[in-house]
Amino acid sequence: MNRINALTLTLVLFLTGALSRLTQGRQLPQWAETRAPQVQTKQPSAQGNDQIKAPQYKVAVESNLVALDVLVTDEDGNVLSSLKRENFRILDNGKPQAITSFASTGNPITIVMLLEYSGTAYDYFAYKGAYWGSQFLNHLDPKDWVALVTYDLKPTIRVDFTHNKVDVQNALGNLSFPVFREANLFDALVDTLDRLDRMSGKKAILVITTGANTFGKATLDETIARIKKTDVTIFCVGVAEREYMTAETSLGRTSLGYLQSKNQLQTFANLTGGLAWFPRFEGEMPSLFRSVVGFLRSEYQLGFSPPAGTLDGKYHKLKVEAIGLDGKPLRVTNAKGKQSKVIVYARQGYVAVKTPNKP
Repeated sequence: MNRINALTLTLVLFLTGALSRLTQGRQLPQWAETRAPQVQTKQPSAQGNDQIKAPQYKVAVESNLVALDVLVTDEDGNVLSSLKRENFRILDNGKPQAITSFASTGNPITIVMLLEYSGTAYDYFAYKGAYWGSQFLNHLDPKDWVALVTYDLKPTIRVDFTHNKVDVQNALGNLSFPVFREANLFDALVDTLDRLDRMSGKKAILVITTGANTFGKATLDETIARIKKTDVTIFCVGVAEREYMTAETSLGRTSLGYLQSKNQLQTFANLTGGLAWFPRFEGEMPSLFRSVVGFLRSEYQLGFSPPAGTLDGKYHKLKVEAIGLDGKPLRVTNAKGKQSKVIVYARQGYVAVKTPNKP
């Protein structure tokens, strides 16, 4: 085994130990049994850095309207950008709904880069994730909003929403050595969603992570339940694929902990209508990040109001279909003149507002 492979194997074996703790269900010590951070109701001061500021958004008001961000492509991944309201059908628990709002997206992107920055694997993945995060900034436009949040034992807002990519780049470059070896992905995700839910409009999270969750308060079930309540689109990028594939080849066995982490990231993305990637090579990153940005710039914004009788406080499964004027599944002609199916990306459900019981 050459020197590089030996180092990679050592790093991966160290991370495997962290991933295995996910299923142990150990109790938190008393010093860690604190309440989750509460969202403040007042606006932060100019110097405050304890919550994400809304970039020109109004505080969301409770409404029965269910908003959906929808992307439609052909089988080759080409975006379909000229569809009309009549080309969509929304099924709420299998029942068609009247589309009450429709728009082609054109607003600037609003995205949180949620970066795992822990001492896991001797800081290797922290530095790798920070480097990838800096590459993502190159794909944003001047009018886009971006915030940087890192997490280890807890999430920390490094840069609030800004148009200035240089501020985020400098924050990434000035990160000190990771302090904790814990990587509490679930807590960081829940906390970020709680903050973003105070904002209306289209929002997204780009999670750059190993997928490990080592010591957090939130369980997987609680995290999934929280994700089901949000309209935020989640994209996940795994930073450990190459290292685990190398270790698997060397050891001749697969890390079940890593496979579980990949499956969790895929679930988070699928539930919200996003995507998850697990690149092996640096050369994949520009195309991957272009896909994230292109995805967000090409979505349609649909909305419907569920009937009063369905406002039961329960999770409703959603399905968005692209249809032709005849009501049948939409098909398009590709560059080779052949008929091609279309693929629709949208969140898979929502939690209905519960109608209060009348006295």
